[in-house]
Amino acid sequence: MSDEQIPGKGQEPEQAVEVEQVPAEQRASGADVPPPPAANRILREIASSSWLLSLLAIVIALVIGSILIAWTDPAVQKAAGYFFSRPADTFKAIWEAIAGAYTSLFQGAIYNPKRGDFINAIKPLTETLTFATPLIAAGLGVALTFRVGMFNIGGRGQILIAAAAAGWVSWSFELPPFLHILFATLAALIGGAVWAGIAGVLKARTGAHEVILTIMLNYVAYYLISYLLKTPGALQAPGSNTPKSPPALESAIFPTLSDLIGVGSYRVNLGFILAILATVWLWYLLNRSSMGFRFRAVGENPHAARTAGISVKSTYVLAMVLSGALLGLAGASQVLGTTTTGFAAGVDAGIGFDAITVALLGRSRPWGVFFSGLLFGALKAGGYTMQASEGIPIDIVLVVQSVIVLLIAAPPLVRAVFRLPSPDATATVRPAKATAKKVVTK
Repeated sequence: MSDEQIPGKGQEPEQAVEVEQVPAEQRASGADVPPPPAANRILREIASSSWLLSLLAIVIALVIGSILIAWTDPAVQKAAGYFFSRPADTFKAIWEAIAGAYTSLFQGAIYNPKRGDFINAIKPLTETLTFATPLIAAGLGVALTFRVGMFNIGGRGQILIAAAAAGWVSWSFELPPFLHILFATLAALIGGAVWAGIAGVLKARTGAHEVILTIMLNYVAYYLISYLLKTPGALQAPGSNTPKSPPALESAIFPTLSDLIGVGSYRVNLGFILAILATVWLWYLLNRSSMGFRFRAVGENPHAARTAGISVKSTYVLAMVLSGALLGLAGASQVLGTTTTGFAAGVDAGIGFDAITVALLGRSRPWGVFFSGLLFGALKAGGYTMQASEGIPIDIVLVVQSVIVLLIAAPPLVRAVFRLPSPDATATVRPAKATAKKVVTK
């Protein structure tokens, strides 16, 4: 039999054809299908992208928050009592409750025209940046371990140790302003890195799970700092009977925006600039360096990374150390930027656990973490205004945050609500290669 008579002999293999929702019988037959229009492919990619899912998760959370606001509003409850006689009053009360709550949230987080001039009207935005600063730094630290396949939930302990280290340097030495800020910040970075490195070393040496290690280290750090704050000559302020540290010296305090421009009473400080630099550094580390490649390789498959010659144990230790340093930056921003009059054992303010939420919403990507930190900073800043002006419980904001985390952890649920295609909706058809059969003739 000649080459022309043998199926597939001497022919070039056909290219894979990308199709959109190809029927099962057509895929089985291997028939050629024309590719979908470019516009359809672009829309499908947008609909299945992770950032869109995050945005839709926020939308759903705000809708659920609206339901809770209307449900708990006294005016809505009163109007609902005579709903069937005057239903318009109920809908009007619902609208006023929801609109008033989210207007107050916006005015407390972004811009409040009722404050008069622009200098005062923009102050809510600076409050958002103040709240977001430690969340961004801590979220970057948690996101780094996520990319390596680890789960660092020891942010509370690492922030406490870093805050104690930065605080001690801030009041124990008299140095020029720039050097004092530099040394206090470095002390915080080292303190957080050492405390996180303990968990990394134990995991690498003994195989102990980092979740258990970091949880236990949280308690150790909390009770250690509490003891030192009650001990004269340690962290307790001289002559004080309360468990509180001395105030930081003026030379060690982060300069605020008001210090730089000479107007307003803005609290946002140098810590926000450091958080931006940390975001840029982590982006470069993960996406443009060989160390970042090792981190991502271990996170994807530690066994394959080990086969490729990457030291998985040392990668775990290094990732935890760098993660602790980023969380240490959050501790420094608390002590040197926010609570400069002295700190107590609650200086972490729940940031260590909120950082997990920020990292999840940011999909463990540096810039995603940065913008999710801004969002949660806005929720914190605006939540207090919403509670003060509208009487909305601050717990509503916590519910919104929790729903965001729930939806981020369940992308299929978000796709089902908005009827979005799944990432594997696009099938790739590769016609089976015909094999030559040997024909036996008598």
